[in-house]
Amino acid sequence: MADGWSPLPIDAVLPALAEAVATAGRAVLQAPPGAGKTTRVPLALLPKVTGRIVMLEPRRLAARAAAERMAETLGEAAGGTVGYRIRGESRIGPMTRIEVVTEGILTRMIQSDPELSGVGAVIFDEFHERSLNADLGLALTWEARSALRPDLIVLVMSATLDAAPVARLLEDAPLVTSEGRAFPVETRWLTAPLLAGTRLAPATAALVAQAAAETEGDILVFLPGESEIRQVAALLDIPGATVRPLYGALPFAEQRAAIGPSAKGRKIVLSTAIAETSLTIEGVRVVVDAGRARRARFDPGSGMSRLVTERVTRAEAEQRRGRAGRVAPGICYRLWAKGEEGALPAFPPPEMETADLAPLAMELALWGAPDGGGLAFLTPPPAPALAEARAMLQDLGALDDAGRVTEHGRQLAPIPLHPRLGHMLRLAGRQAAPLAALMAARDPLRGAPADVALRLEAVRDLRAYAERRPWPADRATVETIRQEARRLSRLAGSEGPAGPEMTPGEMASLAYPDRIGLRRKGETPRWLLSGGKGVTIAAGDPMSGQRLLVATDLGGTAREPTIRQAVEITEAGVRRLHGERIGWEDVCVWSPRERRVIARRQERLGSIILDDRIWQDAPEERVAEALLDGVRDLGLSSLGWTEAAERFRARVELLRAEGVDLPDMSDTGLTAGLQDWLLPHLAGRRTAADLKALDPLEPLRQMLGWEEMQTLDRLAPGHFATPLGNRIPLDYRGGVPAIEVRLQEMFGVTEHPAIGPKRLPLRVTLLSPARRPVQVTTDLPRFWATSYADVRKDMRGQYPRHPWPEDPTQAEPTLRVKPRGQTG
Repeated sequence: MADGWSPLPIDAVLPALAEAVATAGRAVLQAPPGAGKTTRVPLALLPKVTGRIVMLEPRRLAARAAAERMAETLGEAAGGTVGYRIRGESRIGPMTRIEVVTEGILTRMIQSDPELSGVGAVIFDEFHERSLNADLGLALTWEARSALRPDLIVLVMSATLDAAPVARLLEDAPLVTSEGRAFPVETRWLTAPLLAGTRLAPATAALVAQAAAETEGDILVFLPGESEIRQVAALLDIPGATVRPLYGALPFAEQRAAIGPSAKGRKIVLSTAIAETSLTIEGVRVVVDAGRARRARFDPGSGMSRLVTERVTRAEAEQRRGRAGRVAPGICYRLWAKGEEGALPAFPPPEMETADLAPLAMELALWGAPDGGGLAFLTPPPAPALAEARAMLQDLGALDDAGRVTEHGRQLAPIPLHPRLGHMLRLAGRQAAPLAALMAARDPLRGAPADVALRLEAVRDLRAYAERRPWPADRATVETIRQEARRLSRLAGSEGPAGPEMTPGEMASLAYPDRIGLRRKGETPRWLLSGGKGVTIAAGDPMSGQRLLVATDLGGTAREPTIRQAVEITEAGVRRLHGERIGWEDVCVWSPRERRVIARRQERLGSIILDDRIWQDAPEERVAEALLDGVRDLGLSSLGWTEAAERFRARVELLRAEGVDLPDMSDTGLTAGLQDWLLPHLAGRRTAADLKALDPLEPLRQMLGWEEMQTLDRLAPGHFATPLGNRIPLDYRGGVPAIEVRLQEMFGVTEHPAIGPKRLPLRVTLLSPARRPVQVTTDLPRFWATSYADVRKDMRGQYPRHPWPEDPTQAEPTLRVKPRGQTG
């Protein structure tokens, strides 16, 4: 070994680890950041392994740095015993024994050669980050080991993850733990939480300035993304300090400058989460944690991913804090109050639960396990998200209806792009390479409008772009896009079958057929996408007047997505490329705004309407079905309820409450059964006014069969027959059957009237000769015996010509009056 082999904490467990992999062929190593596992373990296992060692490293910067550090330890350059392969770059030679690869490369290796010929061990580093590709890579590697390569060594290494579940997943693999080495780190919090509305960049810059004034040594600042890094960098003015950004898309030379020792003075590194674990940044004694992390969240319902900025988890905060104690005692400044820590989640969610699963669905289909069944996933793919991903791939023609990979899908799989962009590249050919590279990269323009054409201008000719356009372009990003475009052009081969001349919008629509947007009517710039989602755009953006566009990048919220990048497309282009998706649809729907049924014939591409005409001869049954939705929208009160209909419904509900088996005429029951009882009576009606003219009595009566009507009339009759034979309507609407009858008409009645199986007494309102209520009773005999005498005394004076016998139980019922002049 070269002099680079200095003692590290991991050295103490290397013998136990070697023994575990030698006897069990598998192991889980848990070691905190700074223990040295990334650069020491592969070298230590090299004499024990027959064949090559492949180590999976989640990030390109970490993969390259780890390989170079191991090569330096051996006194070599990368590409000798130790090499690396990352997207767009490879340092592998004929003598290479240790290959550090990024995640997509490992997946391609296994898919193309499931036996992993020539590979003796696969190491998964930083598995605690729970990236989608790491979970997939482990699942595929474990199945390859189980079915084809029992001699293959599998080692999972993690810094903070609870390793026991991983060990169980690998059939109780030996668990080896390194205590690591960490110098004490003092934690300093804010004295109070940040006020609502406080901007992150100025608050972080102020805390960095405070840390610089109170401490010595280099400072590592954690921020959620490149935008915040630029903002904080612009605000910092610390004498004698060099500010270095560090993020994934940064050119490697600038990344190397950030992680290497400072040439002179103090170094302040502004980094994303890329510096949380595997990277060692020399000289760092102070950490400033802004307390935010940026994650991709995928909405299966809309098929859209969006970046969200969230509070860090406790695990992430602890990892960041530990960076201050790698080389000496350190200090960690946190941009939150100590009391806020209890509300932080424990761990970040695995990507399996939040990411776009389309690439995973493609790999699973290629492997022959479309739903992931039988594979060793620590977190199984969520079924709804996986189903959405498979549906998208079927829409692109990459999978057949049974979920099997098509020939087109096999052509997409090796292309190092999202299946959407790979599909575009295969169909459009080399001309699509710059657009594919652009859409796969971060935005090279800062503050520019949403138009993708501007970005393509910069990629084609940066100098000409700078002369014409006011929005600055990031030269390093543009050069990266150009390099990737050249590589993709080689992969694309000859021109695709879609034709040699395509506009950017037409090419983008191949990748996003569900994001072709048609502008809604009105002044506010809003579009309905063919996939059904509504989107808007920033006020004043030049794209706001486009009738048709393709939304290639969306931000905002899941509820109100905002277009970040889009490109125009013509209707002719849409029809030429997506004609097989366009079709006429007869639409008959209830319009809540117009309060009527609208019948149209519409030419549609998914959810957007390219042509719209009146459907003159819409079938009555379709109109009636749509009108039912009007009833559901407006409620049952939209019908023309008469007293007779209300009484009929109340009679039925009274008997149902007493256990009689009759149709449910409650609001819930009638609404649920509209299709059965109301639909046959809607012929010829279209509007809310037509519904109001519909008396529901007859439709309700038809809900009952002949025997049910007999039961209803017998147990809850519609009328009460008085002793004189008059039929008085019974009112059941108050929950108690009731009648109103003139008092004299009830003379001689000695038993109170009752109805129903339980013989419910009627609520009888006795009326004066002028039909004014004089008494309400549910016990007529008791009324005769008690209150009648007082009523008689009052009524005789008011109505002397009407009979008021002393004993009404013995009197004849009557409605007659005495001849004029005769009283008493």
